[in-house]
Amino acid sequence: MTQVLDGDERTARVAIIYSSPAEHDQMAQAGALLARFGVAYDEVCMSPHRSPRALAEWMSELEPRGIEVVIAGSAGSAALAGIVAAHVVLPVVGVPLQGSSLDGHDALFGLTQLPPGVPVAAVGIDNALNAAVLAVQMLAVGDPVLRERLWRFKDDFEKAAVR
Repeated sequence: MTQVLDGDERTARVAIIYSSPAEHDQMAQAGALLARFGVAYDEVCMSPHRSPRALAEWMSELEPRGIEVVIAGSAGSAALAGIVAAHVVLPVVGVPLQGSSLDGHDALFGLTQLPPGVPVAAVGIDNALNAAVLAVQMLAVGDPVLRERLWRFKDDFEKAAVR
């Protein structure tokens, strides 16, 4: 689903995917921050184990739809981000999520131990906000307007920390 920002439907630049409906609230934080920056995004819940063909089709459509960065969140082994990274040439930001008896540490280790040639940028456990900031930073490399919004965000962040 393409998010509508301020009444303006734009082509999504970021795809957010997670593997269980229980992960929605955590991953919605990434979408909220992307919307704050004015970056349109798509969000989908899809299990790589229960819907492998649907996931393969979804991944094959990312580039033709104009997606530039993928944010993938999952608990457990965090297989979802690695699967996506293995099938696309887009940057993938993995969000390890709590949800197992290891409180997300297994997901974090899974993201950081992918084989050579399958890179995934990993943020902290349950830190979908940082995944969104990193995605915006990636997009801002070639987008001066977005870069200016990032500078304002960083300034506001610093001002809030000094208080």
